[in-house]
Amino acid sequence: MKKTILLTALFLLALGDAVRAEEGELGVTLNFKYMSKWLSKGAYGYGQQGAFFKIIDLDLYGTGYGVKVAHRNATASGYVDKQRFDYRPYYKSTLFEGEPYTTNYSISCGYEHYTGLARNVANTTFEWIFEFSMPNIIPEGIVPKYKAHYEYPAGSGYTHDDITGWVHRFGLVYDLDIIELPKALHISGEIAYHDGLGGQSTDHDWSYAAFGLSTNFDLTENLTFAPGIYYQITMDKSINPDKDVTYCILGMEYKF
Repeated sequence: MKKTILLTALFLLALGDAVRAEEGELGVTLNFKYMSKWLSKGAYGYGQQGAFFKIIDLDLYGTGYGVKVAHRNATASGYVDKQRFDYRPYYKSTLFEGEPYTTNYSISCGYEHYTGLARNVANTTFEWIFEFSMPNIIPEGIVPKYKAHYEYPAGSGYTHDDITGWVHRFGLVYDLDIIELPKALHISGEIAYHDGLGGQSTDHDWSYAAFGLSTNFDLTENLTFAPGIYYQITMDKSINPDKDVTYCILGMEYKF
């Protein structure tokens, strides 16, 4: 806990310096997202129910720093006490810009809390996310990506204090131009390795592979509709009891 507080303090100090040093505009993005089945790192969040996400993303003056606040709830009744808020400051930037090994990266730490439940009995956690992509390393526009999650309880003695662990996600994405579509068709695929996250009942093993097709439609200058369909093959029953899962994501984004 002390380590988390120290890291957060350092983040905020650096954020203040960056905001003062840069001149730019505050960017605000509102995002409403529907998932027909909510899967978090391959696992069901609400059984086989879907979920709604309401997200506000503040881009702090083009400095690379920002904050996301998200509210999530299940699409079905019976989950009233499992609504969740996530608060996630982040930093994103680029290394080796213009080189074949150009690397885009982002680092964030989120506090995740179910508002209808006591913190010590809910799955209240901190989650670090580290993301890297290399847009120039492979010819023909194929982009490799790596995303790591590290999650642990937000306090000692919590009911779910055995969930600490990692998930490593390795992916490839490609944007295919199709004349009939106003924007490119985004093709994605990933394979994940669970390393401790979920507690003793979870295996340390390759857990799932997922494939997706999505695109964007600009409804106005600032409003974008983003539909997508995804297919997951579950390789480890300790992560998800269903071998195959097909679901869709419908997103609506507005930028100020």
